[in-house]
Amino acid sequence: MLKTLRDAWKIEELRKKIIFTLVIVLLYRIGNAIPVPYVNVEALQLYFNQMQNTMLGLYNVMSGGAFSQATIFALSIQPYINASIIIQLLCIAIPALERLSKEGGEEGRKKIASITRYATVGIGLLMGFAYYMLMRNYQLLDTDVPNQFLAAIVIILTFTSGSALIMWLGEQITEFGIGNGISIILFASIMSRLPNSIIRTVQNVMAGELKWWVAVLMFLGALAIIVLIVYVNDAERRIPVQYAKRVVGRKMYGGQSTFLPMKVNMSGVMPIIFASSIGSLPATIAGLTGSQAKWIDTWFGNDSIPYAIIYFLLIIFFAYFYSTIQFNPVEVSNNLKKNGGYIPGFRPGKPTSEFIQKVLNKITLFGAIYLGIIAIVPILIAHFSETAALTGLSLGGTSIMIAVGVALETVRALEAQMMMRNYKGFLD
Repeated sequence: MLKTLRDAWKIEELRKKIIFTLVIVLLYRIGNAIPVPYVNVEALQLYFNQMQNTMLGLYNVMSGGAFSQATIFALSIQPYINASIIIQLLCIAIPALERLSKEGGEEGRKKIASITRYATVGIGLLMGFAYYMLMRNYQLLDTDVPNQFLAAIVIILTFTSGSALIMWLGEQITEFGIGNGISIILFASIMSRLPNSIIRTVQNVMAGELKWWVAVLMFLGALAIIVLIVYVNDAERRIPVQYAKRVVGRKMYGGQSTFLPMKVNMSGVMPIIFASSIGSLPATIAGLTGSQAKWIDTWFGNDSIPYAIIYFLLIIFFAYFYSTIQFNPVEVSNNLKKNGGYIPGFRPGKPTSEFIQKVLNKITLFGAIYLGIIAIVPILIAHFSETAALTGLSLGGTSIMIAVGVALETVRALEAQMMMRNYKGFLD
């Protein structure tokens, strides 16, 4: 990875792209430090210290701590992610959108992107309004505001415009920088919490509150998780495909052997995000309503065994759900049949689609179990070891998975750019 970055830096055009990406990330981090007016930031942070086990805590991690400080980028990329997921689901459910995405070509993709932008602004308005109502109900706003209505308008529009600006910054990185812009911004948000976590760990070790060997074990555990993520991220099941020979005029086409790649972790980190949102929903509602019910802490506390079990089952469910949306065995089978391809040992048509479905179910189960292990390991560690929580490492399994995935994706984008330019040092 370091060699790829060093070689890319030697190419002037790629060096400009890297610098452009870093400048956009810097602007994003500056926006994360500018608070929205009329908000009592100190009272808000005290409130968020009690809500770390809820959906609000998840949003705070994804925003790099900006959500708990009510900055102009507090909503981060959550409105855009939610809008993208909703539009993807609608493209499956609504035939007109499905035709537009599959048959519309470049113009269709632009229309889908435009619809996603409008949906992002709409979701940003809803989330901004909900955040304002939360702060008003819990007296987290400044008490000396002369006009409450004007303050509400300013806060909601600032949150919404901040989310729209982040969407625009991400698109600029995608077009003029390196990698996917939204992924880069999410990566920057997660990694921004790492220095403070390391500092807190060192302080706890020096103060004697944490044994040095516990900190070392946690560090080695994080490295093991990273190695596992890198290994499974590229794992795939390759189904052999044979194309029949056919004669067109005086030329013979086909006859070659290839394979149909099916990634083990086809759904990425989306099942974890969905499961986290739904699993933390009861605790979020209890926190917003002020409920003190003990069963919520027992069943949905962030470090409880029942919550870990529910979380694990939700991840498996959403892994199957998301893989079903993304991969259609019947459509793949029909495409193979149209192009004269077949899987050895299976007749084209229904037998082929049933075999692909069977393989999909097996690798989805393996991928879902892998995602579940990555997600619940930090929960189990926090449950069985109170001293391990003192390491201050806020990067849970989800955050590490997102960060490693974005890093690998960015390196691949750099390698693709260098391949197009026939960089000799890289090819050798």
